[in-house]
Amino acid sequence: MHTVAPLDNVATFRLLVSRLLTRRAHLPGIGVFFGPSGFGKTQSAVYGANECGAHYLELGRLWTTKKFLEHLARLVGAPARGTTADLHQSVIEALAAAPTLLIIDEADHAVARGYDEAIRDIHNKTGVPIVLIGEELLPQAMRRNERLHNRVLAWVAAQPATADDAAVLAKLYVTDTCGVTITRDLTDLIAARAGGRVRRICVGVDAVREWAEAEGLSAVDAAAWGDRPLWDAAPSKVRRI
Repeated sequence: MHTVAPLDNVATFRLLVSRLLTRRAHLPGIGVFFGPSGFGKTQSAVYGANECGAHYLELGRLWTTKKFLEHLARLVGAPARGTTADLHQSVIEALAAAPTLLIIDEADHAVARGYDEAIRDIHNKTGVPIVLIGEELLPQAMRRNERLHNRVLAWVAAQPATADDAAVLAKLYVTDTCGVTITRDLTDLIAARAGGRVRRICVGVDAVREWAEAEGLSAVDAAAWGDRPLWDAAPSKVRRI
């Protein structure tokens, strides 16, 4: 997998995982990591999965319960065939035999499509800790399933990317790989305009890299960048052709 920057949300996610892994036996083991799109939740999950050898699964928007269980069965090394009930049992047996942290990304889809109950049952029967990752309104959506909601040990909100995060991203993805230095005043500007979204910061620093390489520059500061756009803030108007 590609390198993941050590951002603030990565550290926050690690603390959530640690809390689940070290919880006392009588406590539930589901954690929820939620926040707006672009806040770096998936990058945090990838880092966490790599660090502790967790199973990581990103859900599809149109998945059914059976499709979810088929993908999960393959992930945990269980037979991915049979009825929905067969798949469910196979997953439970595989995870009970080899308990491993399970990270489920885009968990909003499980709630919307009604297979969040299958996730709850897997947790109940195996005891494996599970992290559900989703959008800002995931906690509210989960209230519709009280049995799942009651098994959440910790609700953790992803935080907006900081100016320090922007400096880390610029160094990792531009300076260290391409030799172009983006000065702190410019990364601060990018962070301020990005509205806390890691993805947008990445697009912004790459726009600076592309321009610097075209101009033959080894360093770019805010004055040199000027008022050039970092990204398209809105779709262009409809063209008349």
